[in-house]
Amino acid sequence: MNALLGVIFHFLGGFSSGSFYLPYKKVKGWKWETFWLIGGVFSWIIVPPLAAFLTIPDFWTIIRNESSSILGFTFLFGALWGIGGFMYGLGVRYLGVALGSSIMLGLTMVIGSLVPSVFYEFSPQTGKDSIGLMFSSSWGQMVLLGLFVCIIGIIISGKAGVMKDKELQHESADPHGIPVKTEYKFGLGLTVAIISGILSACFNFGLEAGKPMAHVANEAWKTAHPGQGEFLFQNNVTYIVVLWGGMASNLMGCLFLSIKNKSYTDYTRQDVPVAKNIIFCALAGTMWFLQFFFYGMGESKMGNGPSSWILHMAFIILIANLWGVIIKEWKGVSKKTISTIVMGMIVMFISILIVGYGNSLR
Repeated sequence: MNALLGVIFHFLGGFSSGSFYLPYKKVKGWKWETFWLIGGVFSWIIVPPLAAFLTIPDFWTIIRNESSSILGFTFLFGALWGIGGFMYGLGVRYLGVALGSSIMLGLTMVIGSLVPSVFYEFSPQTGKDSIGLMFSSSWGQMVLLGLFVCIIGIIISGKAGVMKDKELQHESADPHGIPVKTEYKFGLGLTVAIISGILSACFNFGLEAGKPMAHVANEAWKTAHPGQGEFLFQNNVTYIVVLWGGMASNLMGCLFLSIKNKSYTDYTRQDVPVAKNIIFCALAGTMWFLQFFFYGMGESKMGNGPSSWILHMAFIILIANLWGVIIKEWKGVSKKTISTIVMGMIVMFISILIVGYGNSLR
């Protein structure tokens, strides 16, 4: 039952992440860095503390009483994750959208799911899954199989993207709909993609680093609610610190682009619907945070091991591709290309079933 609930919660998180950019498409007259920063005010600053306030009594006391080293590492990994997101644009610039996305998302999935397990192999901790345990157990082998199948799905989806670009022959756009000027440089692009993939996986490392805060929240809730299992919202306190780090790097990036593109004037323009833009940004930012809100609920049922991260990433990619089909981003391509992207989504869905089944064997 825990495995099924975990899959459902991760689906909700993946749906939120795969859908959050749709409200941004309704923003008029603002450049990317402008509406990304406004949305970020909600997703990094406003909504996370509100979620913690509603679910964890005295969450601020937990943060204040935590050691500086744990807070520092949690914040650092959040900042590195934010940098990885910004470098994503360079990856697709030098490799193309399809190839760049496939490499970076694949690396983020593999590194984010397996590196903590490798670390715990050499530094064992109670309740943490080591890579050796995964290879030696039936449930672990099934989860690793699911990871492998999901990577195959990403590769197939990337192939479909290449086919689409060749057939439509228009200016490329990244998964957020932002135009991308492609300058194919494989060596440089591969280097950037690897760095971006590694840094983007740091969100999961931040959750690991800040786990002591979640543990305090979990133990307090279990004391007040004996016999009711793990606390669904324990990670909400950790998210605050991780997202502070993400806020720092995203803020610097957005301010740099604002100065470079002189888009800081967007905030005072009289020819744009400012109120509507802010509402759409608030909606997008809130949806963006909800991916982590539901991820935490799924993680409380499945554990913050490879399964949770794999399901999180797989659902994001699956939902984002599905939205691409629904809003007709693939209109005008051949049946072969449509069949390829559908095959990629089917393979990723199969990987989700495999990972979910593997977790049920624990």
